[in-house]
Amino acid sequence: MPRRDLSRRSAGHELMDADWVDVATFEGCLRDLERINGWTRSYALTLRWLDRLIARHGAKRPLVVLDVGSGHGDMLRRIWRWARGRGVEVRLIGMDRSPHATAAAARATPHQAPIRYLTAELFDERHELATDVVISAMFAHHLDDAGVVRFLRWMEARARLGWLINDLHRHPLPYHVSRYAPRILRMNRLVRHDAALSVARGFKRGDWQRLLTRAEVALPLVTIAWHFPFRYAVGRIKPCPADPTC
Repeated sequence: MPRRDLSRRSAGHELMDADWVDVATFEGCLRDLERINGWTRSYALTLRWLDRLIARHGAKRPLVVLDVGSGHGDMLRRIWRWARGRGVEVRLIGMDRSPHATAAAARATPHQAPIRYLTAELFDERHELATDVVISAMFAHHLDDAGVVRFLRWMEARARLGWLINDLHRHPLPYHVSRYAPRILRMNRLVRHDAALSVARGFKRGDWQRLLTRAEVALPLVTIAWHFPFRYAVGRIKPCPADPTC
């Protein structure tokens, strides 16, 4: 097998992005991804960032959070539990292009949770959402560079208080682990195919610096932080708007 070139982002296509995948296989993929997110403590990275945002801005009014590429809704359910533990009122929105994902997420979410799911393409202008915070977790690597640049501009324009991307670091160690671990653990066939490719589609610090520059988001305003195990948190907490309810 030829050696994978990780010097640049892969342009390969992940199976879970294909429209022909049957519902049962797709939902099995979402459940396995939720397991992986738990094992790799992916949720903690986003929750710690929300702690910093609340420490800066307070919680004088309900915090509206939009999760782009929300998948099985597991990140939003963690945020709901985080908010209850801190006495923070939240209104949570999950956006995903797949109706199978939003339906599965709704079924997995307790009815009392303040979460609604929206099936929509990311840049569909019919869905102009007013939001305090935009987050995404393991979503940005599904976009090509031009899509990431557009996504950065989109978040910067729509997020009142801040935005965060939580995504993969393109590196040989997680790449090779992702080639074999899903097979050993007998995971869903989409995960077996996509896991290593997801890492190859991931990012290095230089990628983020280049893409932020292309998006005309000033680098000093953005934090690019590496977290174990091989994740980047790229985000911005904005100054409080001239609003007494901030």
